[in-house]
Amino acid sequence: MSVLNLYVMFYLVKEACMYFNISWDIIYIYTYAFHICLRLIYCVVRCWWVHILECLSMEATDVLNPALNYGIVVDCGSSGSRVFVYYWPPHNGNPHTLLDIRQMKDRDRKPVVKKIKPGISTLAKSPTQASDYLQPLLGFAAAHVPKNKHKETPLYILCTAGMRLLPESQQAAILEDLVTDVPLEFDFLFSRSHAEVISGKQEGVYAWIGINFVLGRFDHADEEDATVEVTTGSQNQKPISRRRTVGIMDMGGASLQIAYEVPSAITFSSPQEEEAGKSVLAEFNLGCDVEHTQHVYRVYVTTFLGFGGNMARQRYEDQLVNNTLAKNRFLTTQTGLSEDKPYLDPCMPVDLSDTVVRDNRTLFLRGQGDWARCQEAVRPFLGLHNGTMSPGGVYQAPINFSNSEFYGFSEFFYCTEDVLRLAGHYDSEKYSRAAKEYCSTKWSILKQRLDNKLFSPQADISRLRYQCFKSAWMYEVLHSGFRFPTDYPSLKTAQLVYDKEVQWTLGAILFRTRFLPLRDLQQETLRQSHSSWLRSSFVYNHHLFSLCILVVVLAILLYILRLRRIHQREQRQAEALNLLWVEEGEALLP
Repeated sequence: MSVLNLYVMFYLVKEACMYFNISWDIIYIYTYAFHICLRLIYCVVRCWWVHILECLSMEATDVLNPALNYGIVVDCGSSGSRVFVYYWPPHNGNPHTLLDIRQMKDRDRKPVVKKIKPGISTLAKSPTQASDYLQPLLGFAAAHVPKNKHKETPLYILCTAGMRLLPESQQAAILEDLVTDVPLEFDFLFSRSHAEVISGKQEGVYAWIGINFVLGRFDHADEEDATVEVTTGSQNQKPISRRRTVGIMDMGGASLQIAYEVPSAITFSSPQEEEAGKSVLAEFNLGCDVEHTQHVYRVYVTTFLGFGGNMARQRYEDQLVNNTLAKNRFLTTQTGLSEDKPYLDPCMPVDLSDTVVRDNRTLFLRGQGDWARCQEAVRPFLGLHNGTMSPGGVYQAPINFSNSEFYGFSEFFYCTEDVLRLAGHYDSEKYSRAAKEYCSTKWSILKQRLDNKLFSPQADISRLRYQCFKSAWMYEVLHSGFRFPTDYPSLKTAQLVYDKEVQWTLGAILFRTRFLPLRDLQQETLRQSHSSWLRSSFVYNHHLFSLCILVVVLAILLYILRLRRIHQREQRQAEALNLLWVEEGEALLP
């Protein structure tokens, strides 16, 4: 129930009470109590419905249901390829809603996913084997999708980082083999545009779409959840009020990625900045009809190669070797060249010994465990230039830190959870205090804690070795690189969302099938049954909901009229009784 409807209802009731001379306080209490009851019922029903949907999502996919549609996405990554099978029921008929795409579950209620190794980029010199390479994945998907659905099931083969490193001629040869040979063995809906090497920008946008879809941030039906004003690129278009989407940050071993919506139009200070901004901003319409702008999003997304946790440590160690050898040329101590004179590394736990080998040169390290000094040591590797506080000096779109929400994945989760056990809501003060304590703990004690299973089950000896460095690196990336305030309250570090892994492939199929509902909408005619009309319209029809509010108001007015009649009847009875007392009193007079 919207605030405007409440104001109208209370105004009508108040005016009626004044007209019929009835106490407003009593009616106000009853009306407000009635509203609270309605809200409680609404919350209970909504929670119940969400629970039902979650239970249904865990069930095996009903492949005997002829109404279901299917889609297949093959993620051809650098280390291997994975196939994902998705399904969705018919579109509900509302042009403002997306397809309800879900990951297919087999009879054992397990996701229909299969992975093979190595990556498809290893076929650079034998591109004619590409279709044979993918045959196990496509055969696996074909066995799960009903045979009579194959011709209308879209297949997308999307290649990422490994293929991007190949020359364009080798990329084209591999894709040509797929486009030519795959249709000979499989009759999926597959064309030349369905096989491509996607950019890092596309991959980031797909990941952003995937998590926001799972969180329900693309549903604009409930006005009370509209928490952000969005201006689109369309001329004469009024700002749109809709739900606030979430931003994502993902730090792997080699790269760092960030993606978030930019609700307001951006003004650039120079043509150079505008050119840089265009390369990292993506504006797209996720709705099924290009005429509607309710699903137009402007997303900032960029990838920083070399800024992953492992690659950052490697760059740090390279500099240690070079600087130490350079200093030893002018010093007699020869620090770090022998085990008895190690280099004291502030980014390793106290008393931990390690070696770094570069070009047949060995540097001996011993942990100093000074987290504050480690922060200072890793900060230069962000490559901040000319006051631009974005990693590598890359243009960063403004973030409204007072009205935004972010999720941190991969290393953001591992850094906070594996040994510090602080995953979930991120608190910079609590995190820095725990990281400082960990770094200053002796290595022997940390190994004993690992043996006693006091850390996360996925923590291992490698995590213990580099946790001090990675915790400092994550902190600096977040607060010095991306400029998040230290008191930022809306960052969550997570591995799963709603107990499931969110893949960029979900966002990819959502984006690429966004126009499919038009086919269903164009087939909708007056021959629709009454039950289907109820299913598609009842939930989304705001006018029907307003009519319900009107009925409630009329019911309250009728109740007030009844109170008025009762009040008048009691007055007449009281007057008659008073007259009787007067008459009897006159008869008793002498």
